[in-house]
Amino acid sequence: MFLNTVLVVLTDLAACLLGNTAFRQHFHLLLSATVMFGPALSLWVSQHSVFAKRSHFLYRTFLHSGWGWTCIFVGSFVFLLSFSIRRSLSLSIRHLSRLAVAGVLWVGFCKLLDFLENTTGSCYEPLHTATEVADGQPLLVLREGESKSMCLKAGMVWRGYGVSEDVFLLCLCCLLLAEETAVFGPYLSLGGFSDAPLRILFLFCVLLLGLWIFLLLCLLAYFPQFPTQLLGGALGCLSWRGLYQGWYRQGPSWCCPGRPGLGLLNTKSRGTEEEDVKLIHDNCH
Repeated sequence: MFLNTVLVVLTDLAACLLGNTAFRQHFHLLLSATVMFGPALSLWVSQHSVFAKRSHFLYRTFLHSGWGWTCIFVGSFVFLLSFSIRRSLSLSIRHLSRLAVAGVLWVGFCKLLDFLENTTGSCYEPLHTATEVADGQPLLVLREGESKSMCLKAGMVWRGYGVSEDVFLLCLCCLLLAEETAVFGPYLSLGGFSDAPLRILFLFCVLLLGLWIFLLLCLLAYFPQFPTQLLGGALGCLSWRGLYQGWYRQGPSWCCPGRPGLGLLNTKSRGTEEEDVKLIHDNCH
């Protein structure tokens, strides 16, 4: 009974924050400011910290498979919320399709970025002989025809312009989590039924959002790479704006899944989707 009360209090507070209009309107600005000024944290953090090692447990377990973790928790929450309200499999699949679209966009951008980096970058082999060292740095010999992955695996040096895929992924996942979980606050304010499994999934999504923000700060502080991280953050924000602030606003159709909450929030009567749109923009009080 006590644990259930704690669960209700925590999820109510989190739903109120994520569903608040001011938070939803300014979260992307907060994230953008974090990416812009986060590298300044490198002046204060210790390079001997456990988070300064790329082999850390959090990087290996969560960062390298960040999209999978996001899809598991957000997909489970979206499906359980939509299906418990309307009992419509087609409606639940329509809402889940937003994750599929974002996943295709992420994979497509990653492939494009890899192609551009391999096209514009070059591989160099360092020479370590005593007569070929200048200013304490080994001379580099150009190796043509090598891709970035093959170059780094061979222990050589890759020079080129790129975009941080890690920052791109974390920014996109943070914005996606904020959008998809924001409907829980208005849903609760309408008196919607919420049992323990739904609240637990929502709490996991909130914790995952906090973890992504923490890992983003770690990357910016311990592994600053300007301007590649700034470009990655910009690409993540532009992807979110193009989907959630652009395409999804057109309303549900055969070529558009619609915004989160459409067809779900009017729990007392079926109503129209225009009413749902109004409820999405209401504050959580």
